[in-house]
Amino acid sequence: MCTNLFIVPSKLFGIPLFGVGLLLALLVVVTAVWAAIVWRRPNGKAEVFGALPVLGIVALGILFMPRVFPSGFPVRGYGVMLVAASAAGLLLAYVRMKQAGLNTDLLFSLTLTMFVLGIAGGRLFYVIEYWERVYAPLPLNVALVEALKYANGGLVVYGALFGATVAFVWFTWRHKLPMLAMADLLAPSLLIGLSLGRIGCLLNGCCFGGVVDLPWAVTFPQEGQMAYSPPYGTQLSHGEFFGMYVTEREGQLVISRVTEGSAAADAGIAVDDVLVGLDGYKVSNLDDVGQTFRNVMVEPVPLRVHLADKPDITLPAKPLPARSLPVHPTQIYSSVNAGLMAWLLWSFYPARRRDGEVFALMITLYPIARFLLEMIRIDEASFLGTGLSISQNVSLLLLASAGLLWLYLSRQPRQRVFDAESPAALPA
Repeated sequence: MCTNLFIVPSKLFGIPLFGVGLLLALLVVVTAVWAAIVWRRPNGKAEVFGALPVLGIVALGILFMPRVFPSGFPVRGYGVMLVAASAAGLLLAYVRMKQAGLNTDLLFSLTLTMFVLGIAGGRLFYVIEYWERVYAPLPLNVALVEALKYANGGLVVYGALFGATVAFVWFTWRHKLPMLAMADLLAPSLLIGLSLGRIGCLLNGCCFGGVVDLPWAVTFPQEGQMAYSPPYGTQLSHGEFFGMYVTEREGQLVISRVTEGSAAADAGIAVDDVLVGLDGYKVSNLDDVGQTFRNVMVEPVPLRVHLADKPDITLPAKPLPARSLPVHPTQIYSSVNAGLMAWLLWSFYPARRRDGEVFALMITLYPIARFLLEMIRIDEASFLGTGLSISQNVSLLLLASAGLLWLYLSRQPRQRVFDAESPAALPA
């Protein structure tokens, strides 16, 4: 875990970098030079005007940055990996566009639009999903500022996919590009970007797995961006350092797991026990439980546990450990999974029979892999009482959409628009 790499100062030689400063001036100059070059090309005016809204959003971000980061801009490991992911995806798309004989000047506008709306969509989904747990306890103005700090970590892949898809559909419609053929071209780029982005999740400590005793399990430090690193804070709040895991089920606080040989197991706490009180106080929700666990471990003092239909139990005092319990490195699993899928899609591209098949393969395989990976992740709660996380629910919807897309493609002629060496339509 490496959340902060370094801090970019707010001023350079006494001149502001952010707000009305050097970065904004540099953006204006670079945009003006780029626009002057592109303007003279065919469809150059449309390309420039198409990029202006996105460049305007970037400019607004620079203007408001001093309010969000008054003491300097922290360069996060997560943010650096997002940039690396974008660069890798851009490179793959550039190679494919050159092979297809397309105008690569369009690539800058397309990828910039998809990147900005993808980040916005991913962050919006994250804030919605974790609002009650992370942001609702904060004052509204503080919560809104925290919600904007996407570089701290916290993007939902499906939200990013939704935002990028909106940008893609709008851009291809505006520039009259074949949508399915372009989707095939960009599909490997999306997955290589996801592969590198998951390394950013590892550096940030998010998207973590459950406790496990495996040689390749990883641990995370105590401190993080918000008091505790995400895995450490979750384990502390749910009682895992005492050997049990408290969760909510049908309006009750229930012990869902007990670690063999732990203090909880030795004291007779069992799976499905109903938790009524901790440390002499009644607990009615997970916030109460988490606060009590934190209090008794910070001091540390013995913990009194009151279970329904059982006598009170006292667990021995336990100080806060330096690191979390070992967990599944789901970020690495996800990174390897996405990297292999990117390679598969890249290899399948020349063998596709119809435009849209590469994209259809992506939205078939990824939801299956994501659904399975969610089974060993514990950072997402059940969504709307389905017993599945929000990502698992979206995976099922996306898989159903993939089935419909395959059905549609099976009824289309064998045609590959971007293959200059192949006939436009292949025999059925």
